[in-house]
Amino acid sequence: MASERKFVAENIRRVLLKEYLMKEVSRAGFGGLDVQRTPMGTRVILTTERPGLVIGRRGQTIKNLTLVIEERFGFENPQIEVQEVENASLNAQIMAEKLAFSLERGWHFRRAGHSTVRRIMDSGARGCHIIIAGKLTGQRHRTEKFKEGYIKFCGEPKINFIDHGYATAKLKMGIIGVTVEIMKPNARLPADTKVLSKTEAAAALPDLFADVVPAVSVATEEAQ
Repeated sequence: MASERKFVAENIRRVLLKEYLMKEVSRAGFGGLDVQRTPMGTRVILTTERPGLVIGRRGQTIKNLTLVIEERFGFENPQIEVQEVENASLNAQIMAEKLAFSLERGWHFRRAGHSTVRRIMDSGARGCHIIIAGKLTGQRHRTEKFKEGYIKFCGEPKINFIDHGYATAKLKMGIIGVTVEIMKPNARLPADTKVLSKTEAAAALPDLFADVVPAVSVATEEAQ
């Protein structure tokens, strides 16, 4: 098999695994998945809001998941590691699922959207962008967007600082798609970079090299 087809097949397998785990651990609050290949096998890092539901009584649930991952998806010696989300309000996937659940319970889409944005921003996010698309009020498809704070749509800041989540809500009118994008609180944008003047740079140089000079002195003494 060509190397290109190997990469495609591996990515397809990981996407199918993610979709399977999203359904299986939906009650626990699926927050993300990371698959890493190690010399000992495959390390599957599963992030959830309630890890206890994933582990199960006496670890039976996680044993069943491990068996399915090995037999159905073909991963060698999978080891599942369950991590708890530090702040569920800053996890885009969890917030997208909560918003979709609110729509299924009968909340008006504007009320649900504004409530989710307020909850995310109150948790310290630098920005939030929510898209709700589908048959919201009638037979015609429409898209509603809710945005607050800073959001980047392209480039390196989007790759490094934007968390993306997607979920669907099943209503009588049809399926509604929910997309949530959250800019992390520690995001440092290009506009935040400060250029020092010559005077400020000269004043900052002693502080920058304060830790370097002792290390160089110690290395010189050891060499002698």
